[in-house]
Amino acid sequence: MSTDLRRKLRLLAAVGLALAVLVAPVSLLAEEAATTPAPAATAPADAPAANVESTSGGYGWGDVITAMGPVGFVIVLLSVAGLALGIDFAVNIRREKLLPPHVISEVEQLFEQEQYEQAIELCEAEDCFFTRILGAGLSKLGAGYERMTVAIQEAAEEEMTALFHKIGWLALIGTIAPMLGLLGTVLGMITAFNSIVASGGAADPVKLAKGISMALVTTLEGLIVAIPVLTAYTFFKNRVSRIMLEMGVITGDLLDRFRPAQ
Repeated sequence: MSTDLRRKLRLLAAVGLALAVLVAPVSLLAEEAATTPAPAATAPADAPAANVESTSGGYGWGDVITAMGPVGFVIVLLSVAGLALGIDFAVNIRREKLLPPHVISEVEQLFEQEQYEQAIELCEAEDCFFTRILGAGLSKLGAGYERMTVAIQEAAEEEMTALFHKIGWLALIGTIAPMLGLLGTVLGMITAFNSIVASGGAADPVKLAKGISMALVTTLEGLIVAIPVLTAYTFFKNRVSRIMLEMGVITGDLLDRFRPAQ
């Protein structure tokens, strides 16, 4: 399967998961509101039946989509981006991907046989996190142990910064999503209270409550996106830290043979 096809499949999966995650809680709220019995409207006995106005506290999908507004759709896009990144990181930020066991085993065998030139060629042929860092040190093979150590440390810092920069997008999405949700809620509340002003203070309490309830939809969306995204960010951040520690141990053991005798 080609890389482009895999990326498209991940994106489609992310879109499906994002819609499922966002739709499920809102759907439950809509169903609950729809099944809640509406209070019976009362009217004087002599009032015509046409003047009896029934009110309903429920709302449907059209109301939900309207309540989302532009801010809500931006949050939906952020959820898709967050899930796409999460799927990509789950596939690519793994020990087996960054520190391939077969490559490490082959490098260790070459080091045991003191075939350092072959080890350099292997690092150039097998492009991965491990070989880029080790290859930076082996490129200074003739400069001594200290220079090799410095080169490996610099390469490790560069690779670690690149990984943290990637997963940092999750932190950004997790921070922006609830703020956008609050923004949408504030805008909705302003609209709801403006309706009171427009009606001269005689707004229908049921309709006002419904408007405020719908204004909270974007806050719900933002929290639904932020909680799993920030959890994923912490998870991948800790995984990168563990991989970096293991990488340091492996390269340290490999370079010990070049350490000058005391």
